Amino acid sequence: MERFTWKIGGQAGFGIATSGQLFARMCVAAGRFVADYSEKPNRIRGGHNTHQVTIADKPLYAASREVDLLVALDKDSAFLHLKELASGAAVIYDGEKITLTAEDLGRGDVTLHSVPLARFAKEVGGEEVMRNTVGIGASLGFMGCDFAPLERVLTSAFGKKPEHLVANLKAAREGFEYVRTQGGGHHACPLTQKLSSPHIVIPGNEAMALGAIQAGCTFYAAYPMSPSSSILHYLAGKAETTGMVVKHAEDEISVINMALGASYAGARAMIGTSGGGFSLMVESLGLAGIAEIPLVIAEVMRPGPATGMPTWTEASDLQFVIHAAQGEFPRVVLAPGDVEEAFHHTLLAFNLAERWQAPVFLLSDKNLGEHSRSAPPFDTSSYRIDRGKLLTQKDLSGDKPFKRYALTADGVSPRPRPGLKGGVYLSNSYEHDYFGYSDESSEMRVAQADKRMKKLEGIAHEMPKPLILGPSKAPFTLVTWGSMKGPVREAMERLGEEKMKVNIVHFSGMWPFPKKETEKLLSSQKHLVLVENNATAQFGSLLKEQTGIDIKDKLLKYDGRPWFPEELMAAIKERL
Repeated sequence: MERFTWKIGGQAGFGIATSGQLFARMCVAAGRFVADYSEKPNRIRGGHNTHQVTIADKPLYAASREVDLLVALDKDSAFLHLKELASGAAVIYDGEKITLTAEDLGRGDVTLHSVPLARFAKEVGGEEVMRNTVGIGASLGFMGCDFAPLERVLTSAFGKKPEHLVANLKAAREGFEYVRTQGGGHHACPLTQKLSSPHIVIPGNEAMALGAIQAGCTFYAAYPMSPSSSILHYLAGKAETTGMVVKHAEDEISVINMALGASYAGARAMIGTSGGGFSLMVESLGLAGIAEIPLVIAEVMRPGPATGMPTWTEASDLQFVIHAAQGEFPRVVLAPGDVEEAFHHTLLAFNLAERWQAPVFLLSDKNLGEHSRSAPPFDTSSYRIDRGKLLTQKDLSGDKPFKRYALTADGVSPRPRPGLKGGVYLSNSYEHDYFGYSDESSEMRVAQADKRMKKLEGIAHEMPKPLILGPSKAPFTLVTWGSMKGPVREAMERLGEEKMKVNIVHFSGMWPFPKKETEKLLSSQKHLVLVENNATAQFGSLLKEQTGIDIKDKLLKYDGRPWFPEELMAAIKERL
Protein backbone atom coordinates (compact mmCIF):
# COMPACT_ATOMS: atom_id res chain seq x y z
CA MET A 1 0.00 0.00 0.00
CA GLU A 2 1.34 3.45 -0.87
CA ARG A 3 -0.24 4.93 2.27
CA PHE A 4 -1.45 3.31 5.46
CA THR A 5 -3.00 5.00 8.51
CA TRP A 6 -2.82 3.48 11.98
CA LYS A 7 -4.81 4.86 14.90
CA ILE A 8 -5.05 4.18 18.62
CA GLY A 9 -7.89 5.42 20.80
CA GLY A 10 -8.84 5.18 24.46
CA GLN A 11 -9.18 6.99 27.73
CA ALA A 12 -6.58 9.55 28.79
CA GLY A 13 -3.95 8.02 31.05
CA PHE A 14 -3.42 4.89 28.95
CA GLY A 15 -0.42 6.16 27.01
CA ILE A 16 -2.22 7.14 23.82
CA ALA A 17 0.19 9.93 22.86
CA THR A 18 3.24 7.85 23.83
CA SER A 19 1.97 4.98 21.69
CA GLY A 20 1.53 7.23 18.68
CA GLN A 21 4.97 8.74 19.06
CA LEU A 22 6.59 5.30 19.41
CA PHE A 23 4.72 3.99 16.38
CA ALA A 24 5.79 6.97 14.25
CA ARG A 25 9.43 6.65 15.30
CA MET A 26 9.32 2.92 14.62
CA CYS A 27 8.07 3.48 11.08
CA VAL A 28 10.79 6.03 10.36
CA ALA A 29 13.42 3.75 11.90
CA ALA A 30 12.23 1.11 9.44
CA GLY A 31 12.58 3.49 6.52
CA ARG A 32 9.14 5.01 5.91
CA PHE A 33 7.82 8.57 5.79
CA VAL A 34 5.24 9.55 8.44
CA ALA A 35 2.85 12.32 9.46
CA ASP A 36 0.71 12.18 12.59
CA TYR A 37 -2.38 13.75 14.13
CA SER A 38 -3.76 13.61 17.68
CA GLU A 39 -6.89 14.68 19.51
CA LYS A 40 -7.55 15.19 23.21
CA PRO A 41 -10.30 16.97 25.15
CA ASN A 42 -9.72 19.95 27.43
CA ARG A 43 -9.78 18.03 30.70
CA ILE A 44 -7.40 17.61 33.61
CA ARG A 45 -8.21 13.90 33.76
CA GLY A 46 -10.15 11.47 31.60
CA GLY A 47 -11.76 11.93 28.23
CA HIS A 48 -11.22 10.22 24.90
CA ASN A 49 -7.77 10.57 23.36
CA THR A 50 -6.49 9.47 19.96
CA HIS A 51 -3.26 9.45 18.02
CA GLN A 52 -2.97 8.43 14.39
CA VAL A 53 0.02 7.97 12.12
CA THR A 54 -0.02 7.89 8.34
CA ILE A 55 2.83 5.92 6.75
CA ALA A 56 3.94 6.21 3.13
CA ASP A 57 6.69 5.16 0.76
CA LYS A 58 7.06 8.76 -0.46
CA PRO A 59 7.25 12.12 1.37
CA LEU A 60 4.14 12.93 3.41
CA TYR A 61 2.90 16.42 4.17
CA ALA A 62 -0.13 15.66 6.37
CA ALA A 63 -1.87 12.76 8.05
CA SER A 64 -4.89 11.14 6.39
CA ARG A 65 -8.34 11.18 7.92
CA GLU A 66 -9.17 7.67 6.66
CA VAL A 67 -7.96 4.88 8.99
CA ASP A 68 -6.80 1.40 7.90
CA LEU A 69 -6.00 -0.14 11.29
CA LEU A 70 -7.57 0.95 14.57
CA VAL A 71 -6.39 -0.17 18.02
CA ALA A 72 -9.46 0.35 20.21
CA LEU A 73 -8.48 0.28 23.89
CA ASP A 74 -12.14 0.73 24.84
CA LYS A 75 -15.47 0.13 23.18
CA ASP A 76 -16.12 3.82 22.57
CA SER A 77 -13.10 4.03 20.29
CA ALA A 78 -14.60 1.64 17.77
CA PHE A 79 -17.86 3.58 17.52
CA LEU A 80 -16.47 7.10 17.72
CA HIS A 81 -14.21 6.46 14.73
CA LEU A 82 -16.49 4.21 12.72
CA LYS A 83 -16.94 6.75 9.93
CA GLU A 84 -13.18 7.19 9.60
CA LEU A 85 -12.52 3.50 8.92
CA ALA A 86 -11.61 2.77 5.32
CA SER A 87 -13.30 -0.03 3.42
CA GLY A 88 -11.38 -3.17 4.38
CA ALA A 89 -10.08 -1.65 7.61
CA ALA A 90 -9.35 -3.76 10.69
CA VAL A 91 -10.02 -3.11 14.37
CA ILE A 92 -7.85 -4.63 17.11
CA TYR A 93 -9.65 -4.83 20.44
CA ASP A 94 -9.51 -6.83 23.67
CA GLY A 95 -12.27 -9.43 23.41
CA GLU A 96 -11.69 -10.46 27.03
CA LYS A 97 -12.65 -6.97 28.15
CA ILE A 98 -14.92 -5.68 25.41
CA THR A 99 -17.91 -7.25 23.68
CA LEU A 100 -17.80 -6.09 20.08
CA THR A 101 -19.38 -7.65 17.01
CA ALA A 102 -19.64 -6.82 13.32
CA GLU A 103 -23.37 -6.37 13.84
CA ASP A 104 -22.64 -3.73 16.49
CA LEU A 105 -20.59 -1.74 14.02
CA GLY A 106 -22.90 -2.18 11.07
CA ARG A 107 -19.89 -2.23 8.75
CA GLY A 108 -19.58 -5.45 6.81
CA ASP A 109 -16.39 -4.17 5.18
CA VAL A 110 -14.54 -3.89 8.50
CA THR A 111 -12.94 -6.88 10.24
CA LEU A 112 -12.60 -7.31 14.01
CA HIS A 113 -9.59 -9.00 15.64
CA SER A 114 -9.58 -9.81 19.33
CA VAL A 115 -6.21 -9.71 21.10
CA PRO A 116 -5.97 -10.19 24.90
CA LEU A 117 -4.24 -6.85 25.43
CA ALA A 118 -4.78 -6.53 29.22
CA ARG A 119 -3.93 -10.19 29.99
CA PHE A 120 -0.67 -10.07 28.05
CA ALA A 121 0.31 -6.80 29.76
CA LYS A 122 -0.16 -8.38 33.20
CA GLU A 123 1.45 -11.71 32.30
CA VAL A 124 4.76 -10.05 31.47
CA GLY A 125 4.79 -8.35 34.87
CA GLY A 126 3.48 -5.00 33.74
CA GLU A 127 0.43 -2.92 34.57
CA GLU A 128 -2.77 -2.86 32.54
CA VAL A 129 -1.67 0.48 31.12
CA MET A 130 0.89 -1.45 29.04
CA ARG A 131 -1.83 -2.86 26.83
CA ASN A 132 -0.99 0.01 24.49
CA THR A 133 2.42 -1.59 23.93
CA VAL A 134 0.77 -4.96 23.31
CA GLY A 135 -1.45 -3.18 20.77
CA ILE A 136 1.58 -1.77 18.92
CA GLY A 137 3.14 -5.23 18.74
CA ALA A 138 -0.13 -6.70 17.48
CA SER A 139 -0.38 -3.94 14.87
CA LEU A 140 3.08 -4.77 13.63
CA GLY A 141 2.03 -8.38 13.21
CA PHE A 142 -1.06 -7.41 11.24
CA MET A 143 1.00 -5.22 8.98
CA GLY A 144 3.30 -8.12 8.09
CA CYS A 145 6.39 -6.37 9.48
CA ASP A 146 9.49 -7.51 11.30
CA PHE A 147 9.76 -6.93 15.04
CA ALA A 148 13.26 -5.41 14.85
CA PRO A 149 12.24 -1.75 14.21
CA LEU A 150 9.95 -1.76 17.25
CA GLU A 151 12.65 -3.35 19.39
CA ARG A 152 15.10 -0.60 18.41
CA VAL A 153 12.64 2.18 19.23
CA LEU A 154 11.62 0.67 22.57
CA THR A 155 15.27 0.22 23.50
CA SER A 156 15.90 3.88 22.71
CA ALA A 157 12.83 5.01 24.68
CA PHE A 158 13.32 2.85 27.79
CA GLY A 159 17.05 2.09 27.66
CA LYS A 160 17.77 4.05 30.85
CA LYS A 161 15.13 2.06 32.78
CA PRO A 162 16.02 -1.62 32.24
CA GLU A 163 13.00 -2.97 34.11
CA HIS A 164 10.61 -0.91 31.96
CA LEU A 165 12.44 -1.89 28.79
CA VAL A 166 12.20 -5.63 29.55
CA ALA A 167 8.49 -5.41 30.37
CA ASN A 168 7.63 -3.35 27.28
CA LEU A 169 9.64 -5.60 24.96
CA LYS A 170 7.87 -8.67 26.36
CA ALA A 171 4.47 -7.01 26.08
CA ALA A 172 5.04 -5.94 22.48
CA ARG A 173 6.41 -9.37 21.57
CA GLU A 174 3.34 -11.10 23.05
CA GLY A 175 0.99 -9.04 20.88
CA PHE A 176 3.20 -9.49 17.82
CA GLU A 177 3.50 -13.29 18.14
CA TYR A 178 -0.18 -13.76 18.98
CA VAL A 179 -1.26 -12.09 15.76
CA ARG A 180 1.36 -13.92 13.69
CA THR A 181 0.20 -17.30 14.99
CA GLN A 182 -3.42 -16.31 14.37
CA GLY A 183 -2.71 -15.56 10.72
CA GLY A 184 -1.17 -12.08 10.73
CA GLY A 185 -0.49 -10.05 7.63
CA HIS A 186 -4.16 -9.28 7.09
CA HIS A 187 -3.11 -5.71 6.29
CA ALA A 188 0.10 -6.01 4.36
CA CYS A 189 2.11 -2.84 4.88
CA PRO A 190 5.69 -4.02 5.30
CA LEU A 191 8.03 -1.35 6.62
CA THR A 192 10.56 -1.76 3.86
CA GLN A 193 13.33 0.81 3.44
CA LYS A 194 12.25 3.82 1.38
CA LEU A 195 14.21 6.66 2.96
CA SER A 196 17.51 7.34 1.21
CA SER A 197 18.92 9.16 4.26
CA PRO A 198 18.24 9.36 8.02
CA HIS A 199 15.11 11.30 8.97
CA ILE A 200 13.86 12.75 12.23
CA VAL A 201 10.29 12.78 13.56
CA ILE A 202 9.52 16.19 14.99
CA PRO A 203 6.54 18.46 15.77
CA GLY A 204 6.51 22.15 14.89
CA ASN A 205 6.91 23.39 18.47
CA GLU A 206 10.04 21.31 18.95
CA ALA A 207 11.37 22.51 15.59
CA MET A 208 10.93 26.11 16.75
CA ALA A 209 12.63 25.29 20.05
CA LEU A 210 15.58 23.78 18.19
CA GLY A 211 15.65 26.86 15.97
CA ALA A 212 15.85 29.08 19.05
CA ILE A 213 18.81 27.08 20.37
CA GLN A 214 20.59 27.22 17.00
CA ALA A 215 19.90 30.96 16.74
CA GLY A 216 21.70 31.61 20.03
CA CYS A 217 18.63 32.44 22.12
CA THR A 218 19.80 33.04 25.69
CA PHE A 219 16.47 33.90 27.36
CA TYR A 220 13.08 32.22 26.98
CA ALA A 221 10.01 33.01 29.07
CA ALA A 222 6.48 31.65 29.00
CA TYR A 223 3.43 30.95 31.07
CA PRO A 224 2.08 27.50 30.10
CA MET A 225 -0.74 27.81 27.60
CA SER A 226 -1.84 25.14 25.16
CA PRO A 227 -0.80 24.59 22.47
CA SER A 228 2.47 26.50 22.98
CA SER A 229 3.50 24.84 26.24
CA SER A 230 5.72 22.17 24.73
CA ILE A 231 8.19 24.86 23.59
CA LEU A 232 8.66 25.78 27.25
CA HIS A 233 8.92 22.14 28.29
CA TYR A 234 11.50 21.32 25.65
CA LEU A 235 13.70 24.36 26.28
CA ALA A 236 13.51 23.87 30.05
CA GLY A 237 14.85 20.37 29.53
CA LYS A 238 17.76 21.76 27.49
CA ALA A 239 18.51 24.81 29.65
CA GLU A 240 21.44 23.25 31.50
CA THR A 241 23.22 22.02 28.37
CA THR A 242 22.57 25.16 26.31
CA GLY A 243 23.09 27.75 29.03
CA MET A 244 19.75 29.34 28.18
CA VAL A 245 17.80 31.05 30.95
CA VAL A 246 14.28 29.57 30.81
CA LYS A 247 11.64 31.24 32.97
CA HIS A 248 8.19 29.92 33.85
CA ALA A 249 6.71 33.28 34.85
CA GLU A 250 3.64 33.92 37.00
CA ASP A 251 1.58 35.34 34.12
CA GLU A 252 1.85 36.52 30.52
CA ILE A 253 2.36 40.17 31.47
CA SER A 254 5.46 39.20 33.40
CA VAL A 255 6.58 36.99 30.51
CA ILE A 256 6.84 39.78 27.96
CA ASN A 257 8.22 42.33 30.42
CA MET A 258 10.94 39.91 31.56
CA ALA A 259 11.86 39.25 27.94
CA LEU A 260 11.98 42.95 27.07
CA GLY A 261 14.28 43.52 30.02
CA ALA A 262 16.50 40.64 28.93
CA SER A 263 16.62 41.89 25.35
CA TYR A 264 17.36 45.45 26.50
CA ALA A 265 20.27 44.00 28.49
CA GLY A 266 21.66 42.31 25.38
CA ALA A 267 20.17 38.81 25.44
CA ARG A 268 18.57 37.16 22.43
CA ALA A 269 15.06 36.79 23.86
CA MET A 270 11.98 34.80 22.90
CA ILE A 271 8.57 34.21 24.47
CA GLY A 272 5.76 31.74 23.77
CA THR A 273 2.00 31.86 24.21
CA SER A 274 -1.36 31.42 22.49
CA GLY A 275 -4.02 33.99 21.61
CA GLY A 276 -5.45 34.43 25.11
CA GLY A 277 -2.02 34.90 26.66
CA PHE A 278 -0.94 37.25 23.92
CA SER A 279 -3.99 39.41 24.69
CA LEU A 280 -2.38 40.18 28.05
CA MET A 281 0.92 41.05 26.39
CA VAL A 282 -0.40 43.64 23.96
CA GLU A 283 0.37 46.73 26.05
CA SER A 284 4.01 45.70 26.36
CA LEU A 285 4.13 44.88 22.66
CA GLY A 286 3.67 48.61 22.14
CA LEU A 287 6.57 49.22 24.51
CA ALA A 288 8.75 46.99 22.33
CA GLY A 289 7.63 49.03 19.33
CA ILE A 290 8.38 52.51 20.64
CA ALA A 291 11.51 51.53 22.58
CA GLU A 292 12.73 49.54 19.55
CA ILE A 293 13.58 46.45 21.58
CA PRO A 294 14.11 43.19 19.63
CA LEU A 295 11.82 40.31 20.62
CA VAL A 296 10.72 36.99 19.07
CA ILE A 297 7.15 35.93 19.93
CA ALA A 298 5.89 32.40 19.25
CA GLU A 299 2.09 32.72 19.07
CA VAL A 300 0.68 29.20 18.67
CA MET A 301 -2.98 29.61 17.79
CA ARG A 302 -6.06 27.79 19.04
CA PRO A 303 -9.80 28.52 18.61
CA GLY A 304 -11.09 31.60 20.43
CA PRO A 305 -12.50 33.90 21.59
CA ALA A 306 -11.75 33.91 25.34
CA THR A 307 -10.68 30.45 26.53
CA GLY A 308 -12.18 28.96 23.38
CA MET A 309 -11.04 25.39 22.71
CA PRO A 310 -7.63 24.99 24.35
CA THR A 311 -6.67 21.61 22.88
CA TRP A 312 -7.90 22.12 19.32
CA THR A 313 -6.68 24.04 16.29
CA GLU A 314 -7.58 27.13 14.30
CA ALA A 315 -5.68 29.82 12.41
CA SER A 316 -7.67 32.87 13.44
CA ASP A 317 -5.17 35.27 15.07
CA LEU A 318 -3.60 36.62 11.87
CA GLN A 319 -5.36 39.97 11.86
CA PHE A 320 -4.91 40.23 15.63
CA VAL A 321 -1.11 40.00 15.62
CA ILE A 322 -0.79 42.33 12.61
CA HIS A 323 -2.83 45.07 14.32
CA ALA A 324 -2.22 44.43 18.04
CA ALA A 325 -1.31 47.41 20.28
CA GLN A 326 -2.31 51.04 19.92
CA GLY A 327 -0.56 53.28 17.46
CA GLU A 328 1.64 52.36 14.53
CA PHE A 329 5.03 50.69 14.58
CA PRO A 330 6.82 48.05 12.51
CA ARG A 331 6.47 44.38 13.35
CA VAL A 332 7.18 41.19 11.43
CA VAL A 333 4.80 38.22 11.11
CA LEU A 334 6.11 34.87 9.89
CA ALA A 335 3.72 31.91 9.61
CA PRO A 336 5.68 28.68 9.06
CA GLY A 337 3.87 26.03 7.05
CA ASP A 338 5.75 22.87 8.04
CA VAL A 339 8.42 21.66 10.44
CA GLU A 340 11.21 22.76 8.11
CA GLU A 341 9.85 26.29 7.98
CA ALA A 342 9.21 26.23 11.74
CA PHE A 343 12.93 25.68 12.26
CA HIS A 344 14.35 27.96 9.57
CA HIS A 345 11.85 30.79 10.11
CA THR A 346 12.88 30.80 13.79
CA LEU A 347 16.49 31.34 12.75
CA LEU A 348 15.32 34.16 10.49
CA ALA A 349 13.11 35.64 13.23
CA PHE A 350 16.03 36.22 15.60
CA ASN A 351 18.13 37.90 12.93
CA LEU A 352 15.23 40.09 11.80
CA ALA A 353 14.38 41.08 15.37
CA GLU A 354 17.90 42.28 16.12
CA ARG A 355 18.75 43.64 12.70
CA TRP A 356 15.61 45.81 12.63
CA GLN A 357 15.05 46.21 16.38
CA ALA A 358 11.41 45.18 16.21
CA PRO A 359 9.09 42.43 17.50
CA VAL A 360 8.89 39.37 15.24
CA PHE A 361 6.02 36.89 15.43
CA LEU A 362 6.23 33.20 14.69
CA LEU A 363 2.53 32.56 14.05
CA SER A 364 1.85 28.85 14.33
CA ASP A 365 -1.10 26.75 15.53
CA LYS A 366 -1.89 23.47 17.27
CA ASN A 367 -1.95 21.60 13.96
CA LEU A 368 1.67 22.45 13.22
CA GLY A 369 2.90 22.89 16.78
CA GLU A 370 1.84 19.56 18.25
CA HIS A 371 1.84 17.24 15.24
CA SER A 372 4.90 15.49 13.88
CA ARG A 373 6.29 14.77 10.46
CA SER A 374 9.35 12.94 9.26
CA ALA A 375 11.96 15.27 7.81
CA PRO A 376 15.66 15.26 6.98
CA PRO A 377 17.86 16.74 9.73
CA PHE A 378 17.84 20.52 9.43
CA ASP A 379 20.75 22.03 7.51
CA THR A 380 22.30 24.98 9.37
CA SER A 381 25.53 25.24 7.39
CA SER A 382 24.63 28.61 5.85
CA TYR A 383 23.17 30.23 8.97
CA ARG A 384 25.02 33.09 10.59
CA ILE A 385 23.89 34.99 13.68
CA ASP A 386 23.42 38.67 12.84
CA ARG A 387 23.00 40.93 15.87
CA GLY A 388 22.55 44.04 13.80
CA LYS A 389 23.80 47.38 15.07
CA LEU A 390 24.75 46.14 18.53
CA LEU A 391 27.67 48.25 19.74
CA THR A 392 30.61 47.19 21.89
CA GLN A 393 32.79 49.36 24.11
CA LYS A 394 35.21 49.84 21.23
CA ASP A 395 32.45 51.48 19.18
CA LEU A 396 31.63 54.08 21.82
CA SER A 397 33.15 57.41 22.81
CA GLY A 398 32.57 58.94 26.21
CA ASP A 399 33.03 62.52 25.02
CA LYS A 400 29.36 63.29 24.32
CA PRO A 401 25.87 61.97 25.19
CA PHE A 402 24.78 58.87 23.27
CA LYS A 403 21.97 59.28 20.70
CA ARG A 404 20.17 55.95 21.00
CA TYR A 405 17.37 57.07 18.68
CA ALA A 406 19.44 58.95 16.13
CA LEU A 407 17.91 59.28 12.66
CA THR A 408 19.46 56.89 10.15
CA ALA A 409 18.98 56.06 6.49
CA ASP A 410 17.46 52.62 7.15
CA GLY A 411 15.54 53.59 10.30
CA VAL A 412 17.73 51.47 12.60
CA SER A 413 19.74 53.29 15.27
CA PRO A 414 22.81 51.67 16.84
CA ARG A 415 22.23 50.29 20.36
CA PRO A 416 24.68 49.42 23.11
CA ARG A 417 24.30 47.03 25.99
CA PRO A 418 23.57 48.81 29.28
CA GLY A 419 26.57 49.75 31.37
CA LEU A 420 28.97 50.62 28.59
CA LYS A 421 30.86 53.87 29.00
CA GLY A 422 29.58 56.45 26.57
CA GLY A 423 26.47 54.41 25.79
CA VAL A 424 24.08 55.60 28.48
CA TYR A 425 20.56 56.32 27.24
CA LEU A 426 16.97 56.38 28.45
CA SER A 427 14.44 53.79 27.26
CA ASN A 428 10.77 54.13 28.18
CA SER A 429 7.25 54.06 26.75
CA TYR A 430 6.98 57.75 25.79
CA GLU A 431 7.63 59.36 22.46
CA HIS A 432 11.17 60.65 22.76
CA ASP A 433 14.01 62.62 21.30
CA TYR A 434 17.32 61.20 20.03
CA PHE A 435 18.53 60.50 23.59
CA GLY A 436 15.32 58.80 24.76
CA TYR A 437 13.92 61.73 26.76
CA SER A 438 10.20 62.47 26.45
CA ASP A 439 9.47 64.92 23.64
CA GLU A 440 5.96 65.99 22.59
CA SER A 441 6.90 68.39 19.81
CA SER A 442 5.26 67.74 16.46
CA GLU A 443 8.62 67.84 14.68
CA MET A 444 10.21 65.14 16.85
CA ARG A 445 7.05 63.01 16.76
CA VAL A 446 7.06 62.95 12.96
CA ALA A 447 10.82 62.37 12.79
CA GLN A 448 10.76 59.40 15.17
CA ALA A 449 7.57 57.87 13.71
CA ASP A 450 9.00 58.11 10.19
CA LYS A 451 12.29 56.63 11.35
CA ARG A 452 10.55 53.59 12.85
CA MET A 453 8.23 52.99 9.91
CA LYS A 454 11.12 53.29 7.46
CA LYS A 455 12.27 49.88 8.72
CA LEU A 456 9.40 48.19 6.87
CA GLU A 457 11.03 48.92 3.52
CA GLY A 458 14.20 47.06 4.48
CA ILE A 459 12.38 44.25 6.24
CA ALA A 460 10.26 43.61 3.14
CA HIS A 461 13.37 42.66 1.14
CA GLU A 462 14.28 39.96 3.68
CA MET A 463 10.87 38.35 4.06
CA PRO A 464 10.05 34.88 2.71
CA LYS A 465 8.30 35.29 -0.62
CA PRO A 466 5.14 33.39 -1.61
CA LEU A 467 5.91 29.99 -3.09
CA ILE A 468 4.24 28.25 -5.99
CA LEU A 469 4.19 24.48 -5.55
CA GLY A 470 3.24 22.06 -8.28
CA PRO A 471 2.87 22.89 -11.96
CA SER A 472 3.31 26.55 -12.87
CA LYS A 473 -0.08 26.53 -14.62
CA ALA A 474 -3.12 24.58 -13.50
CA PRO A 475 -6.94 24.82 -13.78
CA PHE A 476 -7.10 25.48 -10.03
CA THR A 477 -4.70 27.28 -7.70
CA LEU A 478 -5.11 26.74 -3.96
CA VAL A 479 -4.05 29.89 -2.10
CA THR A 480 -3.14 29.32 1.52
CA TRP A 481 -0.88 30.29 4.41
CA GLY A 482 0.72 28.85 7.54
CA SER A 483 0.03 25.27 8.56
CA MET A 484 -2.59 24.74 5.83
CA LYS A 485 0.42 24.13 3.58
CA GLY A 486 0.67 20.50 4.75
CA PRO A 487 -2.80 19.14 3.97
CA VAL A 488 -3.12 21.32 0.85
CA ARG A 489 0.16 20.03 -0.53
CA GLU A 490 -0.75 16.45 0.34
CA ALA A 491 -4.07 16.88 -1.48
CA MET A 492 -2.25 18.32 -4.51
CA GLU A 493 0.13 15.35 -4.63
CA ARG A 494 -2.69 12.81 -4.42
CA LEU A 495 -4.75 14.58 -7.05
CA GLY A 496 -1.68 14.51 -9.27
CA GLU A 497 -1.52 10.75 -8.86
CA GLU A 498 -5.08 10.69 -10.23
CA LYS A 499 -4.01 12.85 -13.20
CA MET A 500 -5.82 15.91 -11.84
CA LYS A 501 -3.70 19.04 -12.06
CA VAL A 502 -3.79 21.70 -9.33
CA ASN A 503 -1.10 23.93 -7.84
CA ILE A 504 -0.55 25.92 -4.65
CA VAL A 505 0.50 29.44 -3.78
CA HIS A 506 1.68 29.33 -0.18
CA PHE A 507 2.42 32.33 2.06
CA SER A 508 4.60 32.27 5.17
CA GLY A 509 5.86 35.87 5.12
CA MET A 510 2.66 37.59 6.24
CA TRP A 511 3.79 41.08 7.30
CA PRO A 512 5.15 43.27 5.78
CA PHE A 513 2.92 41.93 3.02
CA PRO A 514 4.66 41.01 -0.27
CA LYS A 515 2.42 43.08 -2.57
CA LYS A 516 4.38 43.06 -5.82
CA GLU A 517 5.32 39.37 -5.67
CA THR A 518 1.74 38.41 -4.83
CA GLU A 519 0.19 40.43 -7.65
CA LYS A 520 2.62 38.96 -10.17
CA LEU A 521 2.16 35.39 -8.97
CA LEU A 522 -1.62 35.33 -8.64
CA SER A 523 -2.40 37.31 -11.78
CA SER A 524 -1.00 34.49 -13.90
CA GLN A 525 -3.22 31.78 -12.38
CA LYS A 526 -6.63 30.74 -13.71
CA HIS A 527 -9.04 29.88 -10.89
CA LEU A 528 -8.06 30.83 -7.33
CA VAL A 529 -9.42 28.88 -4.36
CA LEU A 530 -8.69 30.27 -0.89
CA VAL A 531 -8.10 27.66 1.85
CA GLU A 532 -8.13 28.80 5.48
CA ASN A 533 -8.63 27.36 8.96
CA ASN A 534 -10.92 30.14 10.22
CA ALA A 535 -14.46 31.41 9.69
CA THR A 536 -13.86 34.86 8.21
CA ALA A 537 -11.13 34.29 5.60
CA GLN A 538 -8.66 36.51 7.44
CA PHE A 539 -5.90 36.08 4.90
CA GLY A 540 -8.37 36.68 2.08
CA SER A 541 -9.23 40.04 3.68
CA LEU A 542 -5.55 40.91 4.02
CA LEU A 543 -4.93 39.95 0.42
CA LYS A 544 -7.79 42.13 -0.83
CA GLU A 545 -6.71 45.06 1.36
CA GLN A 546 -3.11 44.95 0.15
CA THR A 547 -3.54 44.04 -3.54
CA GLY A 548 -7.19 44.41 -4.48
CA ILE A 549 -7.35 40.70 -5.34
CA ASP A 550 -10.65 39.32 -4.05
CA ILE A 551 -10.83 35.52 -4.05
CA LYS A 552 -14.50 34.60 -4.20
CA ASP A 553 -14.08 30.81 -4.07
CA LYS A 554 -13.31 29.96 -0.43
CA LEU A 555 -12.81 26.77 1.56
CA LEU A 556 -13.10 27.65 5.25
CA LYS A 557 -12.99 25.26 8.20
CA TYR A 558 -13.34 26.28 11.84
CA ASP A 559 -14.60 23.24 13.80
CA GLY A 560 -11.39 22.86 15.80
CA ARG A 561 -9.95 20.33 13.36
CA PRO A 562 -7.41 20.95 10.62
CA TRP A 563 -8.10 20.36 6.96
CA PHE A 564 -7.51 16.74 5.96
CA PRO A 565 -6.24 15.90 2.46
CA GLU A 566 -9.32 13.83 1.67
CA GLU A 567 -11.64 16.77 2.42
CA LEU A 568 -9.69 19.08 0.13
CA MET A 569 -9.55 16.48 -2.62
CA ALA A 570 -13.32 16.06 -2.51
CA ALA A 571 -13.84 19.83 -2.63
CA ILE A 572 -11.55 20.23 -5.66
CA LYS A 573 -13.11 17.29 -7.49
CA GLU A 574 -16.49 19.00 -7.14
CA ARG A 575 -15.03 21.97 -9.02
CA LEU A 576 -13.35 20.04 -11.81
